[in-house]
Amino acid sequence: MDPLPNPAPLASKLRNTLVRYHSIGDGEWRVAKKTKDATVWRKPSEEFSGYLYKAQGVVEDVTNRIVDHIRPGPYRLDWDSLMTSMDIMETFEENCCVMRYTTAGQLWNIIAPREFVDFSYTTSYEDGLLTCGISLDYVEVRPNFVRGFNHPCGWFCIPLKDSPGHSLLTGYIQTELRGMLPQSAVDTAMSSTLVNFYSDLKKALKT
Repeated sequence: MDPLPNPAPLASKLRNTLVRYHSIGDGEWRVAKKTKDATVWRKPSEEFSGYLYKAQGVVEDVTNRIVDHIRPGPYRLDWDSLMTSMDIMETFEENCCVMRYTTAGQLWNIIAPREFVDFSYTTSYEDGLLTCGISLDYVEVRPNFVRGFNHPCGWFCIPLKDSPGHSLLTGYIQTELRGMLPQSAVDTAMSSTLVNFYSDLKKALKT
């Protein structure tokens, strides 16, 4: 189990990694799922043996409010059907923290509940915001959970120039669920989870 890292260099490295993902050309992605709310693509991850997923959709709201619903804080538990608990363990600055959260079982509990401990960082990007995170090997795993691991992940939220009340939300997710799981089950769950994330978020922003 590692000590807590120095937040400033970790935040900088994380941001640079996400900006690099954001510049990957369209030709490298393959469509995994498409609905009216979002499109999900994937490509082999450079970090582990699974996939890096890219999700994108237009969300009707201003950038700050959307990101407040995504990043660690009081809103996320209210609307994200996958997340079952969340605790902020350390706060470094207003935009930088370590959180522990748990997720519900998926696919008729083929995928059992998971626990994650993530470093989270929110910063400006172009005219909008980037909120990003990476898992840490920190604190003991609680009983009844498998500890998953998020390789660099993040959400870019940029206001649309011709429609400032709408924002383009683009996510990059690469989650290593760990435990004894068939990769096909993980891939099915990831695409569906990302599409549901958009529809749940849109509903929450309308309330």
